[in-house]
Amino acid sequence: MTHQTIIVLDFGSQYTQLIARRLRELSVYSEVWAPDTPIDKIRARTPAGIILSGGPKSVSDAGAPRCDPAVYDVGCPVLGICYGMQLMAHALGGRVEPAPHREFGHATVSVVRDRDRSGPAALFADVPDEIRVWASHGDFVAAAPSGFSVVATSTNAPVAAMAHPERHLYALLFHPEVVHTERGLAILRNFAYGVCGCTGDWTMASFVDEAIGRVRAKVGDGRVVCALSGGVDSTVAALIIHRAVGDRLTCIFVDNGVLRLDEASQIRKRFERLRLPLVFVDASTLFLDRLAGVVDPEKKRKAIGAAFIEVFEAEAAKLGDVGFLAQGTLYPDVIESISIVGQASMIKSHHNVGGLPERMRMQLVEPLRELFKDEVREVGRTLGLDEEFVVRQPFPGPGLAVRILGEVTPERLALLRRADAVVAEEIRRDGWYTRLWQSFAVLLPVQSVGVMGDERTYEYTVAIRAVESKDGMTADWARLPHDLLARLSSRIVNDVKGINRVVYDISSKPPSTIEWE
Repeated sequence: MTHQTIIVLDFGSQYTQLIARRLRELSVYSEVWAPDTPIDKIRARTPAGIILSGGPKSVSDAGAPRCDPAVYDVGCPVLGICYGMQLMAHALGGRVEPAPHREFGHATVSVVRDRDRSGPAALFADVPDEIRVWASHGDFVAAAPSGFSVVATSTNAPVAAMAHPERHLYALLFHPEVVHTERGLAILRNFAYGVCGCTGDWTMASFVDEAIGRVRAKVGDGRVVCALSGGVDSTVAALIIHRAVGDRLTCIFVDNGVLRLDEASQIRKRFERLRLPLVFVDASTLFLDRLAGVVDPEKKRKAIGAAFIEVFEAEAAKLGDVGFLAQGTLYPDVIESISIVGQASMIKSHHNVGGLPERMRMQLVEPLRELFKDEVREVGRTLGLDEEFVVRQPFPGPGLAVRILGEVTPERLALLRRADAVVAEEIRRDGWYTRLWQSFAVLLPVQSVGVMGDERTYEYTVAIRAVESKDGMTADWARLPHDLLARLSSRIVNDVKGINRVVYDISSKPPSTIEWE
């Protein structure tokens, strides 16, 4: 089935993927494409609409990203957001200048046109006269191009929104896709449904059917091994592939030596209930040997990725002719690992994506590669997966190796496992587990002086990380109750010999990442 699609041209904004995510939240299929995509390719896709994302550059910068100006006459509505608005104005004869007062953060926008659903202010139908929005720009549109109407203003921006409804061109100087913008989703809904005429034909049920069909088409009569971690991503991927190829799938769970306390045995029991064909491999010694002496986080990830492939290929060889390796790679893994579209820069490699060796005997099958985490959870529910699996917090592929800053040793692993178990137990006991995106402990390469039983100690420090998020692309540190934090600190220091100090991470993403490495 061909879905109505809105194409997002990525000019490098940290929020580009959120635009696509919000559209899917509205049951409108969206894809992120490079800004220099040839116009013929865009036309051939016959999109319902096009969105030009924000970006860090100024349109006047040498080498600033551009799109083909023909995009404004491709025959479907176009929405420019922030840099996308400035680019539209610049390309069509408007005036873009450095803003006398830059806007970064909250701003108040006033709508100055009637909200006629077919007029210039169509994006603001059923939106209040004034809204608080999230701005992030150093330039502004000093004068709109000829034929455009100014739709909204702010204190520091005379043109906060503009439109030329006859040409189906619309633009916003703020970011409707971020949660900080009031009624932002309503504005995107007005664009997708009111302006582009979308009907919301993309659902999780349709995704499942199409994903099964794509796997069948790719694998043919071949056999697949699936890297099963025990998390929701790989579990959902395995269920989709099992429906597609049946007993030609073999799931392989690898104990990589950097799992949480008793996790390997717990996962083994869980998957017996799912009745997926499972091979259990204890490769902990191999992985720990590869990690010995490795301090750099990127080298850790790549070492783990390479070791995974070695193990999978060896196990696959025992099964006979296996041509495909399946993984639960998600869209955020791809975006943060490899600059695959637009101007996005690599943040860190994910072993599913950036840590794989260039030469691999098996072809990859990644049925969830274009989904966000909350979408995968909905797919899991659609497939009838137990809620226990669906709500499981994300756990990084490289495991505790990227939650131990510095070298990974058996002694440090033992300390972190016990501290992390305390965090999990207390977070669950207070009913916070399902409210949080992730909660865990990080072992720091820092020792400090303490006193226990009138004796001096010189032991390690643990940081507790707990964040709230919808899709993992952005996250805010969780305001955990002080009583809970006090219990966490007390239990870790008293129960885990070797740790005498606990700190709480109050950094959000961005500018930080969720994992420390």
